[in-house]
Amino acid sequence: MRNVCQRFNSIVDSYHRYQTLTILNLWGCEIGDHGAQYLGDALQHNITLTTLNLYHNSIGDVGAQYLAYGLQHNTTLTTLDLRENHIKDLGTQYLGDALHYNTTLTTLDLGSNNIKHIGAQYLGDALQHNKTLTLLDLRNNRIEDLGAQYLGDALQHNTNLTILNICRNSIGDVGAQHLGCGLQHNKTLTALDLQENHIGAVGTQHLSDALHCNTTLTILDLGSNRIEHVGTKHLADGLRHNTALTKLDLESNHIGDVGAQDLANGLRHNTVLTTLNLYYNLIEDGGARNLGNTIRHNTTLTTLDVGMNKIGDIGAHYLADGLRYNTTLTILDLRNNHIGDIGAQYLRNALQHNTTLTTLRLCGNEIGDDAMQEINEFFERNVSRRKS
Repeated sequence: MRNVCQRFNSIVDSYHRYQTLTILNLWGCEIGDHGAQYLGDALQHNITLTTLNLYHNSIGDVGAQYLAYGLQHNTTLTTLDLRENHIKDLGTQYLGDALHYNTTLTTLDLGSNNIKHIGAQYLGDALQHNKTLTLLDLRNNRIEDLGAQYLGDALQHNTNLTILNICRNSIGDVGAQHLGCGLQHNKTLTALDLQENHIGAVGTQHLSDALHCNTTLTILDLGSNRIEHVGTKHLADGLRHNTALTKLDLESNHIGDVGAQDLANGLRHNTVLTTLNLYYNLIEDGGARNLGNTIRHNTTLTTLDVGMNKIGDIGAHYLADGLRYNTTLTILDLRNNHIGDIGAQYLRNALQHNTTLTTLRLCGNEIGDDAMQEINEFFERNVSRRKS
């Protein structure tokens, strides 16, 4: 099996000799539609293969049709990776039809193809009937708002999908509205990735409304959208009432100090969120003041990322005051924040009282070697205490 790409045809032709094969990785072998035909035929009869990786193989709609036919008859495959191929809506239709009959596939990765809203419609219809798929990855396609609507409708009825990745799909506020509606009724989805779409304050409000009643979603990624401080206010309100979300990613959303203040207020009433990413959000010392007050009293947050902002020495002072009394935070990211030796001194003083923080990221600031050495010494102490 070493040179599987060069010996692809012979492997498929003699497939009966590989009775114990469970994983087949043909990453980047350019098998095309013709190779997919061989594999589709093999899937109809194979009873051992559980994972098939066809990432970056120039497979188009015709190849997807062959694979889909194989899936309709296969009873063992659980993972199919079709990332970075040339599958369009027609090929997605074939795969969606297969999901109506297949009862074993749990992971389907269709990232970086050319799937639009029509393809999303076929997949959405399949999700309303399929009982086994738990992970669907559609990252970097072009389903847009209409495609998000079909998936949102499917979420209202689907009872097994736990992870949905639709980042980089040109989804706006309308699409977010439909997804929010789906989340209000869904009881199984635990992770939703919406990063790098076009979701603004209105769409964020719909998602936040869903957080009021959803009890299963634990990870929500909204990084690199257009949320800004108005959308953040809606999210903060959702956090006040939510009892499930543990990780919220808001990287690169221009929330500013006002948005940071709203989030800080929301976290005062939240008892479940453990990870908050606010990297690159135009937060200055005013926002740091509110976040510092939050971590002073919060007892659940373990990771806070405020890297690539503008908190400076004054902001570092506010965060240090919070760290002095915090007993749960283990990771604090302050990279690239215009912090100098004065800010580092505040942090060092806080570490004399804090015994839980084990990771403090300060690269890209203006801190001298001596100040950094003092901070590192306190960290070595904390790490040693946690190990003992």
